[in-house]
Amino acid sequence: MNMDDRAYGALLGLAIGDALGMPTQYTARETIIDRYGILDWFQPGPPDNFISRGMAAGRVTDDTDQAVILGEMLVAGRGHVDPEAFAQALLAWETRMIAVGSQDLLGPSTRHALTLVAQGMSTELTGRTGSTNGAAMRVAPVGIAFAAEPMEALVDAVFQSGHVTHNTTVALAGASAVAAAVSAGVAGASLPQALETALRAAEAGAKRGFYFAGGDVAARSRWALDLVHGRSEEDALDLIYRLVGTGVATNEAVPAALAICAVAPADPWRVCCLAASLGGDCDTVGAIAGAIMGACHGAASFPAKAVATLKEANPDLALESLARGLLALRRKATG
Repeated sequence: MNMDDRAYGALLGLAIGDALGMPTQYTARETIIDRYGILDWFQPGPPDNFISRGMAAGRVTDDTDQAVILGEMLVAGRGHVDPEAFAQALLAWETRMIAVGSQDLLGPSTRHALTLVAQGMSTELTGRTGSTNGAAMRVAPVGIAFAAEPMEALVDAVFQSGHVTHNTTVALAGASAVAAAVSAGVAGASLPQALETALRAAEAGAKRGFYFAGGDVAARSRWALDLVHGRSEEDALDLIYRLVGTGVATNEAVPAALAICAVAPADPWRVCCLAASLGGDCDTVGAIAGAIMGACHGAASFPAKAVATLKEANPDLALESLARGLLALRRKATG
């Protein structure tokens, strides 16, 4: 396994975790247990899911779509994302989703920030209330393109690429944690090493952006990891769902994703299936956990049949070439 496989693995894991969680997003855990038990394959969006109903099995959601938009802009901008252009790209994406009748649209923080951009507010201010997990769910490309050390440079890249919609201490802490875990994994770190890097990055990221009152991402993540240590899968999922939380708040979704990685640390596919079975914001928790696991274990660690199904359901999703472009940025920067 080399760096190219790990970089592709990060994007592939993000998409697989996202697609597995597509039919269960914003669904109560009890309903998921009754309907699926633990998901072990892609399922179509059920009729009673107001967001994903009608979506074909294996389809990705906004998590993957926005990560790809961000990744492509990073490559085009040689590591820099123009905030105004990013805002316009996100709005154009939502317009396309509305045109095809999708209910999978922009999240609350992103929608509010882009409204302010359209009104002419400076992009330095538009994200000052953005505390939800939108920045964390799409940040994996930053982790591929930038090395985890020096940590300050990685956090700078997270801020630069995400502040237009999520410019708060909590959101930047969460996004920094995810980017750092992915970055460490791409560089060859083991999962425990990547998770420890994530905790340090969360502490660093919390020093950036506008203050937002809420539980500390680093502290909650460490607690969540301790909470599931030595637990069975069933107990761990129950504790994550009931105590850590799996909502759209960054300080729930990111600790939940890090903790689910630790439940099946050697099996990226299983982690994605478990995340999709949690309840709550399943697609985002799955996308974050999948990106981290894919970075640490590589693309080849996912079942070939699952990869083929993902590609068939999303024929325009060119993740391998995007991973190469992002990795080229990293290699150029590090010499």
